[in-house]
Amino acid sequence: MDLLHSPLHDRHVALGAKLAEFGGWDMPLEYAGGGVLAEHKAVREGVGLFDVSHLGKAVVRGTGAAEFVNSCFTNDLGRIETGKAQYTLCCDEDGGTVDDLIAYLRSDFEVFLIPNAANTAAVVARLRAAAPDGIEVTDQHRDFAILAIQGPSSDEVLQALDLPVDHEYMSFADATVAGADITVCRTGYTGERGYELVVPAASAVDVWDAVVAAGEPFGIRACGLGARDTLRTEMGYPLHGHELSAEISPVMARAGWAVGWKKPAFWGKDALEKQRAEKTVRTLRGLVSQGRGIPRPGMTVRAEAGEDLGEVTSGTFSPTLRQGIALALIEPGTEDGATVMVDVRGRSEAFTVTKPPFVQPSTKES
Repeated sequence: MDLLHSPLHDRHVALGAKLAEFGGWDMPLEYAGGGVLAEHKAVREGVGLFDVSHLGKAVVRGTGAAEFVNSCFTNDLGRIETGKAQYTLCCDEDGGTVDDLIAYLRSDFEVFLIPNAANTAAVVARLRAAAPDGIEVTDQHRDFAILAIQGPSSDEVLQALDLPVDHEYMSFADATVAGADITVCRTGYTGERGYELVVPAASAVDVWDAVVAAGEPFGIRACGLGARDTLRTEMGYPLHGHELSAEISPVMARAGWAVGWKKPAFWGKDALEKQRAEKTVRTLRGLVSQGRGIPRPGMTVRAEAGEDLGEVTSGTFSPTLRQGIALALIEPGTEDGATVMVDVRGRSEAFTVTKPPFVQPSTKES
C-alpha cells in the first residue's frame, strides 16, 4: 500500500526524521539530533512543534447540522457554544468505539470534525448514511494540514506570530499567518498548554516555516509521533486501537464524561447505558512500575495470587517519572493502590494500580 504524505513531508526529510506508517500516512516518528526523550522534554519544559496532518478533517453543513451531529455522537453539543470545540465519540449500536474525535461548533449550520486518520472514511460514511436531506457531509482529509504547538512557551510563539492566545481551553479563533487563513484552537494531546493550527494544505510549508522562525528564541523543537505517544500516555489519554476500539467502549475506557447521558438518542446509547448500569466490564486503569519493568501493549496483568485480571493497552517508559507506566483494561473491583503483576518478557514485574494522569496536566491553565 502506498502511504500518504503530509504536505510537510519534505520538511521532515530535511530535518532527518525517522519516518513510520501511522494510519496509512508516512509520518515522522522522531527527528535526528534529539529523539523521543529530547522531544518529550521540550514539550514538558519549553515548546514543541508537531505535524499531525494525518488526522482526519470533515465538515457537516446544512440546516440543523449541529442537531444532526449531536444525535449521532456521544457528547452533548448543547453543553458548548459557537466557537468552542468538544471531545466526543462515534459508537456503533453495540457500544463499540468507531472513533474518538474533536467537533468544532462553528454554527448551528456547520460543524467541523477532526477524526483519527485511519477512521475518517468510516466516520464520514456513517454520517452520510444517516444524514437527512439538506445535510451535506464532506471529507476534507487532504484539504488541510494540522500543526500542534505544545508546551509552556507556546503562548510566546503564537504571540510572536500575532496569533490569538487569550481564548479559553477548547475554544477556537480564526486568524491569518504567513498569508494563510487558519483556525487556532486551544487543544492538544500532550497535557501541556498548547494550540493546534488548522491550515490549508497549500499553505502548510509557509506556516511551518513561520512557526519555526518565531519559535527559535524559545528553543522550539520539531517533535514526532514517538514523543506524542509518551506525552499522551503520561496523561492517560486514550489512543484509538489501544484504549478505544470496536471491542472497547467509552464506558470501558472510562470516557463516560464525554457521553451526554441525558440526551434522548445517540449511536450506541442503549448498549452504553447497559454497561454503565451493570458494571461488569473491564475498565481502563493506570499502572506504575515498582521496579524497572517497561510494559508494552498486549502484556497480561495478573493479581498477586496469579489470576488473570486484564491486559496492557499502552505501555512505555515515562521520561518525566523515569519509570515504566501503562494503561490497562482490568477487571472491575481492583482497587487503586493494589499491587498487580505484569508479564514483562517472561518476568513477573510488580506494578501499582493508579488513576491517570501520571503527570499533572497544565492544559487548562490560564
